[in-house]
Amino acid sequence: MEVGPPFPAGQPAPRPPAAPGRQSPWAVVAAAVTGCWTVGLVVVGQSGGWLADQIVLASGLDRVVWLWPATVLFTVLLVGAPALTLALLPRSAAVRAAGRAWLAAALALGALGLLRAIPPVHHEAYLAALAATAALAALVLRALARRAAVVTPRASAPPATLLGVAGGLALLLPWVWLGALGGLLETVLAGVAAGAVGVLAAALLDDAFWSRFTVGEPPRPARLVLVGGLVAGVALLLLAAGVGQSGAQLPLLLTLPPAGFALAALHAAARRPAPAGPARPPGTAPAGPSGPLPAGRPGTGAVRPAARWLVGLGVLGPLAFTDPEEITLVLAGTRDVPFWVAAAAGAGLAVAAVLAVAYGVLLTRGRRPSRRVAAATAGALLVGLGVVAVGAGQPGLHGERLFVVLREQADLGGVPATTGRAGRDARVGEVHRRLVATAERTQADLRRDLRRLRLEHTPYYLVNAVEVAGGPAVRAWLSRRPEVARVLVSQRVRPLPAPAGRSRGTAPAPAGPEWNVRMLGADRVWSQLGVDGSGIVVGSSDSGVDGGHPALAGGFRGGDDSWHDPWDGTRAPTDQGGHGTHTVGSAVGRGGIGVAPGARWVGCVNLDRNLGNPAYYLDCLQFMLAPFPAGGDPFADGRPARAPDVLTNSWGCPAIEGCDPGVLRPATAALDAAGIMVVAAAGNTGPYCGSIDDPPAPYADVLTVGAVDRQRRVTSFSSRGPVPGATKPDLVAPGDEVLSAMPGGGYATLSGTSMATPQVAGVVALMWSANPALVGDLPRTRQILRDTATRAEATYASRTDTCGGDANITGAGLVDAYAAVQAARG
Repeated sequence: MEVGPPFPAGQPAPRPPAAPGRQSPWAVVAAAVTGCWTVGLVVVGQSGGWLADQIVLASGLDRVVWLWPATVLFTVLLVGAPALTLALLPRSAAVRAAGRAWLAAALALGALGLLRAIPPVHHEAYLAALAATAALAALVLRALARRAAVVTPRASAPPATLLGVAGGLALLLPWVWLGALGGLLETVLAGVAAGAVGVLAAALLDDAFWSRFTVGEPPRPARLVLVGGLVAGVALLLLAAGVGQSGAQLPLLLTLPPAGFALAALHAAARRPAPAGPARPPGTAPAGPSGPLPAGRPGTGAVRPAARWLVGLGVLGPLAFTDPEEITLVLAGTRDVPFWVAAAAGAGLAVAAVLAVAYGVLLTRGRRPSRRVAAATAGALLVGLGVVAVGAGQPGLHGERLFVVLREQADLGGVPATTGRAGRDARVGEVHRRLVATAERTQADLRRDLRRLRLEHTPYYLVNAVEVAGGPAVRAWLSRRPEVARVLVSQRVRPLPAPAGRSRGTAPAPAGPEWNVRMLGADRVWSQLGVDGSGIVVGSSDSGVDGGHPALAGGFRGGDDSWHDPWDGTRAPTDQGGHGTHTVGSAVGRGGIGVAPGARWVGCVNLDRNLGNPAYYLDCLQFMLAPFPAGGDPFADGRPARAPDVLTNSWGCPAIEGCDPGVLRPATAALDAAGIMVVAAAGNTGPYCGSIDDPPAPYADVLTVGAVDRQRRVTSFSSRGPVPGATKPDLVAPGDEVLSAMPGGGYATLSGTSMATPQVAGVVALMWSANPALVGDLPRTRQILRDTATRAEATYASRTDTCGGDANITGAGLVDAYAAVQAARG
């Protein structure tokens, strides 16, 4: 055989391909800078987007649909440009692999992040879209890998997969312990979506990616774990930023990136020789499931299923065990969902760090772990997960409910407008009779079908409605029924691993009437007119009431029908949050904090954790119309003659809780027809004009109250009109730094229209106590309050934004208790 020159004469020999470890300094620096830039941009963008969402929510503004699409597209452009440069220009295969992985992950973030345009209330639809999009992205990446002729050997040993399962179970453990599942369909879709994201992560970090960080023969695992793991962690950070609705992705920014080091260690372990077994004939390779692998090259494909399990289970925690609508600043005042999500994220970060270190140290030394050890580890974690779920966790399903409003509402026309104690009681009885009769007649077929289908449900009559346990399929079925007007999602907060804790006050008891009581002139009503609210009952729907507080204990009406707790079923007045104790104290508290200290009170818990729903609000309003004993049937056991006279309502039902603008209108109309005065807070979403929009504040038959400070100026937080069809607020009262009672016997200073509202209820109690003939005469009472109000100073968001006039900011003015009681006496 003739031997000639290896290359044609006159042509230089081609340059050998760059080894994976051959890198220029500038490329390494560029990769490091790009990685740091990516991490900073993603963390700031995601946390900033969530915070902007919360500011919009707290301000009472409409949801900004374009916020998240704009945020993720901006991130894709700012990350994708330098990543594309790294993917194309450097000679280093490792740097190019980093650029390609980051570019692909950024594009995945863009595709997944656009799904946040779906309203959070439709969580099932979002999860289904997330699963489909992630699966499609994974298919695209696999197709591109095949086109590039990247062939991955079939895995020969499952230990890496089992260790991936073990790692994923460890990441899931904090969420099983501290979180709670939603509904059945929601949970199933969360599992499917998490699995799809795991498949996408495996396609993103395939064996072609890891091979670029494998140097030497035998390969040096330390470089693979440290450098490859770091690059993989940045890619997983980008992927995590696109997973979950606003808020749910934040924990993943902490827990998912460290998994990159664990995956690198699993890849390094998969490349090592298997434990010694029976001798094989010389020159043969270990057999894989589909035949022998290439000689001298241990199986590496096992890292792909390991990545699917590790990332998929890591993503499952926030997707399945949290409700993104509950990861909100609205619940951040106590140890509620945001606190426990932060705790689970911190625990998840610790677990991820331990996994990264343990796998990095143990799996890169010596031979691959045996299948028996890996299986025992995964099995032990699975058993531990089950024990935690049943024991320390919150077992069961805790999905949202459906609030079904029927077309026909009770006809309350022609109810005699009798006043005085006897006349008012007769009106309440007639209204109650008509409401119950209408509900019983029109709900009969629906309730029969719900019982046949074994769907848990609760009927209501104050609004002709039924709350039903069910998901999207049940909602579609209900919406098609002829007797149904509309079906709303009734938000239900998921249970906590421990009580949120009791709010307490540290301020001393007042030495005399507080400044707000003096501003209204209520102290002069007591001393000069001899009126303190005796004979009148005020009803409070709020977070509860501390019935043992010294300022409130003597005013509780008592009996078996003066307290109702649809949240926890407590049998005696209690309060964890403190909001309700404070408001009742401002209405009827003794010792100088309440406007009508001689009036009695009854209470109901409609807002135990600061996120309610239409059903909970209706539970309490219905109880106020016809109180019933604990455990009684509102339809059969209601006692209209025991209805309180005035209701103080320092709450509103926004869209996030499931209310639409008209859902509670039949309830307030019925209470108005019954002669029960409904006083409601305007809201704390000022100074924006038109911010009185959460039911029941905009309703014409509700006395809506704004807030002023010590200088009689409307506070910046007080919500404003205009409101279609009514002038709102009706009145203003002191609401800035108001001292009142708190659970445990203490006192505290709080601000809000919530604080102003019970003071107006107290003034109504004084008026009706001074002239019992006015009881139930709502038009005359409202007119007196407006005619006797004094001037309050309007404040504006800007000089040009005057909300259509001062009447839409101050209403008729500041309530004057002394003048109103004098006018009531006539």
